[in-house]
Amino acid sequence: MALMDFIKKQFIDIIQWTETGDGTLAWRFPMAEMEIQNGASLTVRESQVAVFVNEGQVADVFGPGMYKLTTQTLPVLTYLKNWDKLFESPFKSDVYFFSTRQQVDQKWGTPQPITIRDKDFGAVRLRAFGNYSFRIGDAKLFHTEISGTRDVYSLVDLDGQLRGLVLQNISNAIASSGVPFLDLAANQIQFAEALATQLVPAFAKIGIKLENITVQNVSLPEELQKVLDQKIGMGMVGNDMGKFMQYQTAQAIPKFAEGAGSGGGIAGDAMGLGAGVALGQVLAQNLSQGLSQNNPAAAPAQQPVVAVVNPADVMTTLEKLGELKAKGILTQEEFDAKKAELLKKLV
Repeated sequence: MALMDFIKKQFIDIIQWTETGDGTLAWRFPMAEMEIQNGASLTVRESQVAVFVNEGQVADVFGPGMYKLTTQTLPVLTYLKNWDKLFESPFKSDVYFFSTRQQVDQKWGTPQPITIRDKDFGAVRLRAFGNYSFRIGDAKLFHTEISGTRDVYSLVDLDGQLRGLVLQNISNAIASSGVPFLDLAANQIQFAEALATQLVPAFAKIGIKLENITVQNVSLPEELQKVLDQKIGMGMVGNDMGKFMQYQTAQAIPKFAEGAGSGGGIAGDAMGLGAGVALGQVLAQNLSQGLSQNNPAAAPAQQPVVAVVNPADVMTTLEKLGELKAKGILTQEEFDAKKAELLKKLV
């Protein structure tokens, strides 16, 4: 009976793997009840690595090439099985193939805004997305840490783990890059380099080599986008506080009048008209001051504009200036100067 079983047993003389599609990272050669014949041929193609595993322990690792399996080409396996140098009998061993080609255009992104610390604004929230590429760099480590004894381990199985590592390291990457939050959108390459610096050792711990990562977009929260717009407005007027207040006043007239007049009826229209006239007086005063600053010689010939100052309007203006200072648009000196100027009008 034992002799018939030996005769019926099949022996493997060719071991190879041809990938049939994308997305397979590890594949176990089907052994069933078969054994590998002494002198069998092992073919490892470019972008592949073959690993022999004996009773759960990684033995020999083969890079691209064609090999004849003997005690000379399987030194670790020979030692584990206590073979002598003249062994000729078939043997059993698990053989795993790993794809080492690049896995490109892998997407990453923040499903929800993440909170980071910024030196200008404290805690802020952002969204970002991009793509990356990687390959298996250490097949032995990847087998022991990730793929294990599964028949097939695919890219889909690993995707969630790698995305998690990217998101986990975003905050550290921003902190190490030294790029202010409002400048991130214009420094995406520097942000990507800082992120890669954080990810390379994290990927290497599981046998993965990060080849490339890109940051395609960084989205600012709405409130910080408004601050950015105000900073741009300040830059357009050369950081001149007087001109900036004139610009803000001119922008506020139609919105304030429209909001006050939305109450409906004659009373509401009167409120809107009154608000427009009051703001118009303030604008006229600001414009007159701006013209006198630009043309000092003509200033003495001009008649001063007399405007009635409402204490409530002064307090409202101070509150708005306080908000601008809190957001970093105004410095403490600029705020104090404007505050003193407004308080003089109440005397």
